[in-house]
Amino acid sequence: MSSSTLFWSAGVGFFLGFVFGVGCALAVMYSIFLGGYRAAIRDSRLPEPPKRYRQALMKLGVHSNKSED
Repeated sequence: MSSSTLFWSAGVGFFLGFVFGVGCALAVMYSIFLGGYRAAIRDSRLPEPPKRYRQALMKLGVHSNKSED
């Protein structure tokens, strides 16, 4: 195998690995943000948080009193 063929093979492999690897990681992080994080922020700002949110806070031992804000 000539050195130029090896160089091009390594270059293409590195490029594809980097592009698809980083691209997929960003896509996964963005989907988590869209699905879970934004919903949690939205639920935490409701006047009366949902039952599931209150149960999660109680499980963590966090007491939220919105009247003190």
